[in-house]
Amino acid sequence: MWQAIKSVLAAFLGVQKDSRRREDFASERPGIFIVAGLLVGLVFVVLVALVAVMAAR
Repeated sequence: MWQAIKSVLAAFLGVQKDSRRREDFASERPGIFIVAGLLVGLVFVVLVALVAVMAAR
């Protein structure tokens, strides 16, 4: 799971190596990347919302 999260974070930032991307797409378990992507996306949205709430005070 940690490898999937690292891969998703690299993809979010746009710094993922092409060789790593190919390995990810060749994986037999795409569901773990979907779950990791949803988790990372949710954490990002929550962090942005927290920053907006703190800035509004």
